Amino acid sequence: MSETEKTESGEHATDLKDYKEKILPVNKGRITLQRDLYFLATTQRGYEVEYDVSYQEGCSPTETLLMSVGGCMSIDVVHILRKMRCEVDHYEMTMEGTRYPDPPQYYKSVDLTIHISGKRITPAKLERAISLSREKYCSVYHSLRKDIEVNVRYEIE
Repeated sequence: MSETEKTESGEHATDLKDYKEKILPVNKGRITLQRDLYFLATTQRGYEVEYDVSYQEGCSPTETLLMSVGGCMSIDVVHILRKMRCEVDHYEMTMEGTRYPDPPQYYKSVDLTIHISGKRITPAKLERAISLSREKYCSVYHSLRKDIEVNVRYEIE
């Protein structure tokens, strides 16, 4: 499907206005020290994430960054595929981030692998959806350092 083809609702297949317009222009939150180096982060809508330097009761900030990249791209990809009239029966993304050993130990590479099945999903459509997410829509991806290598692979089952 080309970018100019329209869905049954008359929208372009790559138009994500219906959910992108609902994104808040300003995000707020708070993080509170609970004990030792264990923190509780709360979003403006009340969702909580636990951060624990010892990895016993929570995750690390870099783990949630990796999940945020995966989550943002996944939302875009599935939404775009649906606009292309694909039926997504199963979707899973695995994520692996490799960090530099010395501080600040930021990610040097991120590998994302999409495992997907459904009707009318083709390599061309999936590659287009991934490309649009990376080039235009994924705000988390565009918030990363430019020197982080991000690889996206897929397996259509």
